[in-house]
Amino acid sequence: MIASRCLCLRIQRASRAIGRRFDDAFRSVGLNNWQFSLLMNLSRPSPLTVNGLAEQLGMDRTTTTKNLRPLERRGLLEIRLDEHDARVRRIVLTDAGRALLVEAVPHWQAANDAVSASLEEADLERLHSALEAIAYG
Repeated sequence: MIASRCLCLRIQRASRAIGRRFDDAFRSVGLNNWQFSLLMNLSRPSPLTVNGLAEQLGMDRTTTTKNLRPLERRGLLEIRLDEHDARVRRIVLTDAGRALLVEAVPHWQAANDAVSASLEEADLERLHSALEAIAYG
C-alpha cells in the first residue's frame, strides 16, 4: 500500500527523471541542473547573501556553500563581504557566469519544453500549483 500511495517516493522518482533530462541538456555547457538553478537565482540586480540564496533554493546554508565552491573556482561567481556588514557574504555573478547562463538558457528552454509537452496544459498548471503548495504551503 505504501509504495502505491507514497507522495515522497513519487516526487523523488519524478525529480530524478526530470533532473537527468536537464543534466543531459546542460552537459554541453558544463553545468548540471542544480548549478544552473543556482546561477539563475544569482542573475539579479542585487546580490543575494548565502542565506538568501539557500532560502531561494530550499536548501540549508552549509549545502548551499558547498555547491557554490566549484562555481567560484571556475570563476562563474564571487563571494564578497557585504559593504555594510563584514559578517555578511554576498554572492555576485561574474561576467563569465552571465555569459555561461546566456549559453545555457536555450538548453534549459528545450528541456523544459520537452518535459512540459509530456503533460496536458491543464495538468501542467495543476502540477505547478501543487508543487508551489507543497514547497510553500
